[in-house]
Amino acid sequence: MPAIDDPRDLAAHVAIGALQAAYGDAVTRRDWPAVAAVFRPDARITLDLGQGDLRVIDGPEALVSFVESSIERFELFIFTVLNRTVEVDGDAATGRLYLAEVRQDGAGRATTAYGVYEDHYARDEQGWLIAERLYRSLARTAQPSTPADFDVVTRPGRRTLRDEAGPGGR
Repeated sequence: MPAIDDPRDLAAHVAIGALQAAYGDAVTRRDWPAVAAVFRPDARITLDLGQGDLRVIDGPEALVSFVESSIERFELFIFTVLNRTVEVDGDAATGRLYLAEVRQDGAGRATTAYGVYEDHYARDEQGWLIAERLYRSLARTAQPSTPADFDVVTRPGRRTLRDEAGPGGR
């Protein structure tokens, strides 16, 4: 990654990092209006959960509905940012965010899921928001009947969702 020489780019990196952290904090606290607030109203979210078909979700309200129903079974859910990159180009930016979800269900079974977001960000008069998100599941805690600790869905560095979606990412 090249050095950040332009103070506006440095400010964008800080603001996008705060946006990513706000998302993780809001999901962990299950603050659904705050989750929706980090996305543009027309945001498109594409999910590769490692189960075959991609799932496309249009808009923050539909995403909130999906996430809320997906994690409601967990008594403990902590979203953690592991690593992130950002490339700024004026009022647009792209980034990758590696994450872990630490979870425990109602029966007391602890699991961890790992994934990566490939994001497009847009800046308007209100600041930076997520305009498009592509999620790929990387690994998750294996079922107790298997010898592995994790089921590896895909390895980082393989084809990305953008490669599979073709030009324009959609």
